[in-house]
Amino acid sequence: MSKVAATQGATPASSGADDTAAEWARMIEAQTADPFEQLGDRVLTQDEIDALVGFSLDQLQDGDGGVRAIVDSGKVSYERLPMLEIVFDRMVRLLATSLRNFFSDNVEVSLAGITSVRVGDYLNSIPLPSLLAVVRAEEWDNFGLVTVEPSLIYAALDILLGGKRGAGPTPIDGRPFTTIETLLVKRLVQVVMQDAEQAFLPLTPVRFTVDRIESNPRFAVVTRPANAAILVQLRLEMDGRSGRLQILLPYATIEPIRDLLLQSYMGEKLGRDPIWEGHLATEIWQADLTLEAVLHETSLPLRRALALEVGDTLVFDMPADGLVSLRCGDLVLSEGRIGRAGDNVAIQVARPLRRSRTTLAVFEASTRELRQDS
Repeated sequence: MSKVAATQGATPASSGADDTAAEWARMIEAQTADPFEQLGDRVLTQDEIDALVGFSLDQLQDGDGGVRAIVDSGKVSYERLPMLEIVFDRMVRLLATSLRNFFSDNVEVSLAGITSVRVGDYLNSIPLPSLLAVVRAEEWDNFGLVTVEPSLIYAALDILLGGKRGAGPTPIDGRPFTTIETLLVKRLVQVVMQDAEQAFLPLTPVRFTVDRIESNPRFAVVTRPANAAILVQLRLEMDGRSGRLQILLPYATIEPIRDLLLQSYMGEKLGRDPIWEGHLATEIWQADLTLEAVLHETSLPLRRALALEVGDTLVFDMPADGLVSLRCGDLVLSEGRIGRAGDNVAIQVARPLRRSRTTLAVFEASTRELRQDS
């Protein structure tokens, strides 16, 4: 009986040791197991998906991490040029009239967008067959590029050469353009760039000339492929057909007028406001001015100044017809002679208020006299 009791008393201790060993084994297996297996069928939340991708569906432009950062690694981001948008908005209004006269038909012109691109990436994305006009900006001493896409080329040629009115889009056959077609497209580009000159005129004078027309983007490189440029896309709709015309201006081309393009308003200066200037000038002209007539100034010892009494006489070291200084504060405005006008004391101005500017002729004459004296 005692043996059986001893065996039964040792059973709980041995079972507790077995449980501890089993728990240790499970912990070791959990540490060595694949962490992805622990997820099981867990579904990621929308916040976790947005953090992984780098942007959400509601805010596509605010993300800068995850997959969005990889996609945008080659994106060109440059400072905004407010005045450039105003210039091309004005150009769109001018083109509406010029192209109507050129095509003898109603043409609707709209600004599709102004973006920053790399020249090499843009040339690789041009659809073929297209015509590219290399344009030279004379005053800026650099080049730009005007691309006329195939849909706009065929639509313009149909209208200019007497095609059917109201016809649908012309199929693109991919054939090379003839000399006549190239000259007509060149004339279209010239009309567009003439309006560009007028659009830039309030800001700065510039003259655009068409240097050559190319059909292969490899022969229309105006700067290094890695350089950044401004791409302006214009959309033309006429007679039920539409197409795009793109203007590429490298940053090196517009660098001479960069300070002007950074302005928010035409003729903007640092802190200048013409309305406030006019108001300030009006108030200054109406301001009250305290004018003092100083007969003479002399220096006295402090002992003598303190000893002055009623009836003492101060003698000024100046003649009776000497000039009196007219002052406003510490500024001497003019000089005059003191006199009497009726019962009042008056000052006759003997020197103009404004000093005469020293001209080049006066300077040369005075220099000549000094040389003769020496």
